[in-house]
Amino acid sequence: MLEVRDLRKAFAGFVAVGGVSLTVETRQIAAVIGPNGAGKSTLFNLITGHIMPDGGRVLLDGRDITGAAPHRICRMGIGRSFQRTNIFARLSVFENVQAAFLAHRGRGANFWARSEDFYRDETAGLLASIGLDAHADAIAGTLSYGNQKQLELGIALASDPEVLLLDEPTAGMSATETRETMQLLRRIAGERGLTLLFTEHDMEVVFTIAAKIAVLHQGHLLAEGTPAEMRSDPEVRRVYLGEH
Repeated sequence: MLEVRDLRKAFAGFVAVGGVSLTVETRQIAAVIGPNGAGKSTLFNLITGHIMPDGGRVLLDGRDITGAAPHRICRMGIGRSFQRTNIFARLSVFENVQAAFLAHRGRGANFWARSEDFYRDETAGLLASIGLDAHADAIAGTLSYGNQKQLELGIALASDPEVLLLDEPTAGMSATETRETMQLLRRIAGERGLTLLFTEHDMEVVFTIAAKIAVLHQGHLLAEGTPAEMRSDPEVRRVYLGEH
């Protein structure tokens, strides 16, 4: 479903991503891990068009999407969440998701229609599926951090993606919030047939949910394989897990 071929990006001589290649199969849940500064967020930004690559290609289900604008890549089927929560803090939870439906389905530029009348059933259904139906009327900025991340997931799902990229989806969460969020992601991915690629520092989360793990180190792909293979790889243990 998603293929990265020899992707490269440097900033003022600093190599952030240096020739990374990886694949994610259809409906697979895969993780990208690595120390701070390994290039994980830059890799995601290259895939989703927020940064232009210096070289290499990104393929979505065989289509070359390298360097396309973020909104075009979204319409092609890639949803995205960020390390920092990306929501409309002053709108209600319902309005946040409804706005995502309006934008994705091409009604964002219609000045003459009453926007609140569109996609109400779809919005209510999506909020119920992610467990936020009880907070539909709440102002988004007043939600707990964990609920805000759930809302961001709902906004991403409103674009009906085939592939979902999540940049540290449990960062800043409590242990309970982390467990509930990963259970939610696993359920949503299964129900919607999503291909899921995420970055994460919590190794318990990674080894619990991911079927495949790619390890980045200083902008390069150190290893790629199953959780069992990554646990036993001596170079991964040395560089990432800090073992000698």
